[in-house]
Amino acid sequence: MPSLTTQTASADQTAVVAANQYLVFRLGGLDYALDFTKVQELRPLKALERFSSEGEIVAGVAVSRGVIMPIVDMRIAFGPRPPEHDPLTDVIILKLSSCVMGMVVDGVTDIVPLTLGQIKPIPGASAVEYLVGIGEADGRRLIVVDIDKLMSIQKVQVGARQAA
Repeated sequence: MPSLTTQTASADQTAVVAANQYLVFRLGGLDYALDFTKVQELRPLKALERFSSEGEIVAGVAVSRGVIMPIVDMRIAFGPRPPEHDPLTDVIILKLSSCVMGMVVDGVTDIVPLTLGQIKPIPGASAVEYLVGIGEADGRRLIVVDIDKLMSIQKVQVGARQAA
């Protein structure tokens, strides 16, 4: 019969295997997390070529591994404040189910393991499909997002809203 120590070690290994890795990034003073398997690479913001007008969410294009991709400035999408570029501003290049694209965030902080048990539903946010829940890691609360669903949201045109 295995000892209690062996059983505990086995349970700990199972918990580690069940944990997924999440990339943690800051946006508007909040910590967010996304599935690390969706991340292709990280880049500093200064490497972008801007093509859109002031205030647009699409902040530019970049070439990564021979692929030209749009870059979405999440700082504009998640708040009305004008973005301030600083050395901590990062671009996360994402491998989504439909495309490769980048998103500008205030900064990437780290990678954390989270199990399903560490992610709790957000009360009152069940209608927001891209919010997975609130994760607890190292005493921090992380807003866990489904990045595929978040990046598939389409902006509704004002005229289309009025016609409906």
